[in-house]
Amino acid sequence: NSAAERALRGVAIGRRNYLFAGADSGGERAAAIYSLIGTAKLNGVDPGAWLRHVLTHIADHPVNRVDDFLPWNCAAQIAPA
Repeated sequence: NSAAERALRGVAIGRRNYLFAGADSGGERAAAIYSLIGTAKLNGVDPGAWLRHVLTHIADHPVNRVDDFLPWNCAAQIAPA
């Protein structure tokens, strides 16, 4: 129970901020970012470092190898959280 409550803490704290998402598309973008950050945290990867790594290298990366950027595949290249 404690793990589930900790996972939802960020959602509960940010609830007032979500009123200003602007539109459904803004809420969908926020949900996508929360999903990316949560996935990185669950895999023991620093979300900020992981996103910096992905955004720095994705432009030169072949589209058929985008799986290389999943947190569990780049964990060795990024310092642990």
